[in-house]
Amino acid sequence: MSTLTLLKGTADRIERRTPAHRDRAVDGLRALALLAVPTGHWLLGGFTLDTEGGLHNASPLSAFGGLAPAGWVLQMLGIFFLVGGYASVLSYHRRTGSAGAWLKGRIARLGRPVLGVTAVWALAAPVLYAAGVPEATLRTGATLVIQPLWFVGVYVVVTALTPYCVRAAHRLGGWAAAPLLASVAVVDFLRYGPLAGSVPSWLALVNILPGWLFAYQLGVSWGERRIGRRGAWLLLAGGTVLFAALLTVFHYPASMVGVPGEARTNSHPPSLLVPALAAAQSGAAMLLRDRLAKLLARPALWAPVVVINLCAMTILCWHQTAMLAAAVPGSFVGELAGLTTAPDSLGWIVARVAWMPVFAALLVGIARYARRFEEPWERATAVRRTLAGLLAAGFAVFALGLA
Repeated sequence: MSTLTLLKGTADRIERRTPAHRDRAVDGLRALALLAVPTGHWLLGGFTLDTEGGLHNASPLSAFGGLAPAGWVLQMLGIFFLVGGYASVLSYHRRTGSAGAWLKGRIARLGRPVLGVTAVWALAAPVLYAAGVPEATLRTGATLVIQPLWFVGVYVVVTALTPYCVRAAHRLGGWAAAPLLASVAVVDFLRYGPLAGSVPSWLALVNILPGWLFAYQLGVSWGERRIGRRGAWLLLAGGTVLFAALLTVFHYPASMVGVPGEARTNSHPPSLLVPALAAAQSGAAMLLRDRLAKLLARPALWAPVVVINLCAMTILCWHQTAMLAAAVPGSFVGELAGLTTAPDSLGWIVARVAWMPVFAALLVGIARYARRFEEPWERATAVRRTLAGLLAAGFAVFALGLA
């Protein structure tokens, strides 16, 4: 049997098992947002080697500010939160138990893969160190692994607010997200405006919740059918205009991610540029929903969407490990273009693009085993669960530089 025949047979089986009521467009949007995460991290993250062979994080954005627009495309967490709100409200209405039981189940689905990757790294780090991997490399790797996991904590919090988001959607429709946008705007005015010198730095943290809850609330209102095409066009146009004004008039940094050496960042915590981009992306997603659903009616296109959605948390938790699986052995070889050389030339960009299929293949290999962490831990005893928690906590302490 040829590979093509095997793939076609798999696609046909997935098609037959897909319920007729499945919202393919929403799943497609989630898959797109998921793939943007490793693509962005692999493309916009690099390494340098020190004299002892240790790896250190570096970014091509420091040398190539012109790459910033790539971040506008690859920063699709707004879409992820939009789809998350949409899916959560439907799941919330379908629940058979209490709201607390529903939330507990959602948290468990998010928490298991996080515990899995951090516990495995906690066990692997001492082994790697004993094998000769420099401490600098281990700290760099730990930072990269834990870096995307902030998303899970924020997502848990916004998911817990689903009942309140539903009430807000019933009362205000799509406008329920407007106060969240206003809140971020006020905080940005205080920390970047004429009073910036007297405003404490911790005030920026206030933006974390409203900055990401904005798109989630839009998703809830969309799921409650309170945003139509007119609202979608308003989001697309209003978000685009606000995004452009923040860049050109108010001189916000062009990069959606932090750039080493830059005093301001748009992402951690989110600035007003984040919900502005999320609004434009959300409006576009709502307007393209029907076309995307028709496109994904084709089994050959629908099958990979299903696979990506089934491995969502595995992709999020392990994609940095896949890159490190190439970079750490490479560091022992020396300077490899696009892998362990400084990301400061066009040649590095070309070489990094060539490395990305290798990272993807390593991620697929890792996912074959790591995917089990997404499944219920039915055979895990209380002792094993406790041990996994302790290992994860220890790894977090190491990754955050507290030990």
